[in-house]
Amino acid sequence: MFDGLFNWLLGAGRELAVVIISMVPLVELRGAVPLGVTAGLAWNEVMPLAILGNMIPIPFLLFFGEKILDWVCTLPPLTKFATAYKQKLLSKTDQVTKYARIGLFLFVAVPLPGTGAWSGALIATILKMPKTKALLSILAGVVTAGIIMLIASHSVLGVVNML
Repeated sequence: MFDGLFNWLLGAGRELAVVIISMVPLVELRGAVPLGVTAGLAWNEVMPLAILGNMIPIPFLLFFGEKILDWVCTLPPLTKFATAYKQKLLSKTDQVTKYARIGLFLFVAVPLPGTGAWSGALIATILKMPKTKALLSILAGVVTAGIIMLIASHSVLGVVNML
């Protein structure tokens, strides 16, 4: 699915495709880095583009995230998904609260389903964390996740190319 979207976006250029894919919730940089590597971009091109794309929506989410999430919960086609997502975020707040900024960093940095910059920004908003500190923790987590995904992408492609 995302591969088709990425190929469609390639019409605007590989670089713009990486930035746009990085901005998509739930996919974020974790999906854009492997796709950028697959498209033939060098690591030093993919990383800044993916980080930039992933971080563009974060300040807006830190200021308006809780209100946006509450509003999305009222939209009939998205109510069930948004309410379940909010409950999942609330269930993860203990992990983040226990370690504050380091917890937020780790939550964003570890590339697992349901984690990432979007979820981290929403948790920071729900927990009323200071926005500047939350932004820095999220940025550090995004960079770390990018490095992890870059290493994973090159490892998987290296193995595939060996076959």
